[in-house]
Amino acid sequence: MASGNEDGTRGHLPSGLTSPAAGVCAWAGAVAGLASGVVLGLVILRQGRGMMEAQAPAHGGGLVGFGLFLVVAVATGATLGAVGRPEGLAASGSGGLLFGLLAWIAWSLTILPLVRGSGPTWSVDAAGESFPLLVGGLLHGGFTGLLLPGLVGRFTPTASAPVPAPARHRVVIVGGGFGGVAAARRFEELVTRGLPVDVTLVSQSNYLLFTPMLAEVASSALEPQHISAPVRAACPLTGFRRAALDAIDPERGVVTVSCGPGLPAAELPYDHLVLALGAVPHFLDLPGLEEHSFTLKSLSDATRLRDHVLGSLERADVEADPEERRRLLSFVVAGGGFAGTEMIAELFDLVHGVLRYYPGIGRGEPRFVLVHSRDRILPELSAELAAYALGKLRARGIEFALSRRVLAARDGAVLLDGDEALPTRTLVWTAGSRPNPALAGLRAERNRSGALLVDSALRLRGADRVWALGDCAEIPDPDRDGAPYPPTAQHALREGKAVADNIAAVIGGREPAPFRFRTIGILVALGHRTAVAEIRGRRFSGLAAWLLWRTVYLGKLPGLEKKLRVALDWTIELAFPRDTVVTADPRSERPVVSRGRER
Repeated sequence: MASGNEDGTRGHLPSGLTSPAAGVCAWAGAVAGLASGVVLGLVILRQGRGMMEAQAPAHGGGLVGFGLFLVVAVATGATLGAVGRPEGLAASGSGGLLFGLLAWIAWSLTILPLVRGSGPTWSVDAAGESFPLLVGGLLHGGFTGLLLPGLVGRFTPTASAPVPAPARHRVVIVGGGFGGVAAARRFEELVTRGLPVDVTLVSQSNYLLFTPMLAEVASSALEPQHISAPVRAACPLTGFRRAALDAIDPERGVVTVSCGPGLPAAELPYDHLVLALGAVPHFLDLPGLEEHSFTLKSLSDATRLRDHVLGSLERADVEADPEERRRLLSFVVAGGGFAGTEMIAELFDLVHGVLRYYPGIGRGEPRFVLVHSRDRILPELSAELAAYALGKLRARGIEFALSRRVLAARDGAVLLDGDEALPTRTLVWTAGSRPNPALAGLRAERNRSGALLVDSALRLRGADRVWALGDCAEIPDPDRDGAPYPPTAQHALREGKAVADNIAAVIGGREPAPFRFRTIGILVALGHRTAVAEIRGRRFSGLAAWLLWRTVYLGKLPGLEKKLRVALDWTIELAFPRDTVVTADPRSERPVVSRGRER
C-alpha cells in the first residue's frame, strides 16, 4: 500500500508510521474546537454582539449563551475530527468551513427553534435573522479546521525505530462499489495494525457511487458529483487501477485487466482475489426492451434520464399533435421494488415542480404509471407499510398496473400482458438485474441467475484464494436456513469488511469466520417529504420516516465533503425550484443501457 510496484499496488505504510485513529482525531478536534471557540466567543462578547444571547434567549444571559457556544464548539470540533480525518491544512480548513455551515443549519435553524417550541425554521427569513450565528459558525469551523492537522500530528504516536517488514501478501479487489471499497478500507485499517498485505483495487469507474440517491439525481434534486466519492481519496493507501476485467486464471493466480483503448492488457498477480463486481440490468429477453428503456444503475443513467424528461417537457410544450403530446407526457416505470417506487415518486415531483415554466402543458396532462408483476408494491416491506405507500402515491395521481407484466417495448409504446399498449416516450426499467457478465469466463458453481456460490465465510466454492460478495455472489444466511442474503448496500458493506477480516485470518493461520448480519432496516422515500421505514421491526411513515431516511443516508455518504454538499443541496431545494437546464444534445435524449454496476 504505497507506490511504485510493478503489479499495480502502491506498497505499504513505512515502518514507524501509523494512520491517526478516529478517537485520536476526535480528541484533537475537541481541543481545536474548544480553543477556537474560546477565542471567538471572547471576541464576540467584547464587541457586545447579540450572538451569545441568541444561543440562550430563554435564560437571558450572555454567560449562559457563552457556555452553550463552547459546548457546541467542542461537539463541532470533535465531530469534524472523527468524521473528517484531516489529511492536509487546505482540505481541513475548507472542510471546517463546510462543517460550520452544516452546524449552523442544524443548531440555529433546527435545534434552537425546537427548544423554543416553534419547530424547524428552514426559510430565507429565518436564515437572515440568524446571520450573525452563520458568520460565527463559519469562523469557528474554519479556525478549527486549520488547527486540527497540527493537533492530530501531536496526538498520533510514532514508533521510535523501524522493524523488519514481513513477507507481504498480494490482494486484488475487482469492483469499486460498496463491497469492494469497504474491503479496501478495512484492509487499510488492518495494515496500520501490522497486516502484511499489498492491496490493489480494480474498477471501471474511479468513484464510489452512492446508489440509494440516484433517483434524486434523475429528478434534479441532487447534483451528480455530490453522491460519488473518488476511490483514490476514499482509499488513499490502496493501489488503484481504472480498468475492466478481462480474465481470471485461478491456477496461476493472475487477473488480466484492460486499462483502455490503445493500452496493453495488464496482468495482476494475487495471493487472494476478491470479486465484488455487482450486477447489470437484465431485460429478460423481452423484445425491444433494451433499445427503448432507461435504466438507473450509474450517474450517466441518472443524468441522461433527467435530460430526457426535461427535453420531453420542452417538446410537449410546443407539440400540436395530441397523440404525440400524450406519449411525451406519459412516464412509465417497470418494477415496484425500492428503485421503481422511489423513481416514480421522484419523476412526479420533478415534472410537477417545474410545470409552471411550461405554459403550454396543463397540470392534468402528465401521466405516471408504475407497472409491477405482483399484487402489491414494495414486497420487501410489511403489507401495512406497502399499502400506506400505495395510498400516498395514488392520492397524488400516480397510476398502478399491479399483477401486470411488460411483454415488449417499441418506439412510443410499452406492451403489457392482456394486449394493452401504454403510449410513452419514457420507460424506466428497474424490474431485473443479473450478475456482471465479466465473470462468465470463471469456472465456478453458480445459481440460476448466474451468481457465484460461496461458503459461509464468503470464499468461492472450490477456490481457497478467491472470495466473492455483493450482487455477484449468493451468500447463505445461517439464521434463515441458508437462504441467500439480499443484495443491498448495507449487506455489501458488511460483507466487504468480513472478507478483509477473513483474509487476514487465513494469512495469520486462523480459520475464517462465518458471515452473519441481521438486516437493520429498510427505508423508501416517496417524495413530498414522505417516506416509509421499517427498522428492526418498528414501522415509521410520513414526515418522521422521511427525516429518518435523510438522516441515515446522509450519515452513510462517504466523506465529510459529500455529506455537506448533499445537505446544502437539500437546503437549497427547500427555498428554490429544481433546475431545468438540459445539458444533453437533443439528438442524444434516448435510452442508452448501462452495462454494469459495481457494489
